[in-house]
Amino acid sequence: MTETARVFDLHDDAALIEAAAAVRDGKCIVLPTDTVYGIGADAFDANAVQGLLDAKERGRDMPPPVLIAEPSMLRAIADEVPEAAFSLAKAFWPGALTLIVKAQAKGGLQLGETAGTVAVRVPDHDGTRELLRQTGPLAVSSANVSGSPAAVTCGDAQEQLGDRVAVYLDGGQAAGGVASTIVDFAAFPEGKVLRLGALSMEQLHAVVPTIEAPAAPEPAADEATDTDAAAAEPATDEQSEPQLTEIEPADDASSDD
Repeated sequence: MTETARVFDLHDDAALIEAAAAVRDGKCIVLPTDTVYGIGADAFDANAVQGLLDAKERGRDMPPPVLIAEPSMLRAIADEVPEAAFSLAKAFWPGALTLIVKAQAKGGLQLGETAGTVAVRVPDHDGTRELLRQTGPLAVSSANVSGSPAAVTCGDAQEQLGDRVAVYLDGGQAAGGVASTIVDFAAFPEGKVLRLGALSMEQLHAVVPTIEAPAAPEPAADEATDTDAAAAEPATDEQSEPQLTEIEPADDASSDD
């Protein structure tokens, strides 16, 4: 029998308590972030993460990124983190920076087919970070069915995910906006940008001058040379999330962002 999902105002006293209890029970929750709404589960519970993937109708070959509450928690889930990665984390976390690093071999993360890596971010959202302090690291992907637009309201997420989620936290309209910038330190010790997002190369180089820029895509034969960019459609999670199993040679990663 499917359990009816419960919706809580993020600012209610019981909201975070109920959401954290659902995570401990191995269930999925929906939470606001600083970009879009995310669907989250215990990153160390294989069944819970499988429930997240099932809710989104996606396979284990598209593992979710992990959200943590504080930059200091990176050491708890990552292995061999270069000093340059810590420098970026110190400069831009919480915020729109996703770091791909080697996961601890015996750390217990259960994210799917990750090839030994993990994409990590500290969201710039007080409510989400307070929840993460109660739950520990969460596997979080955008709260939508794969191929559909990411949810920017709790109602958007409910329409798509329904009772596949135990608890919804309604924090109002999500900010949306530009996705996070993704930097790979797992395959590239000096760091390589896989996706430029909210943070520019100039901002990154101001902190770590050695970071490699993303490879410029070759223009199609009929591509216009006009320098004015066309207005982009809202990204789905497949457009915005890193493919952790294809860090090399492919160059695109999640979360939401």
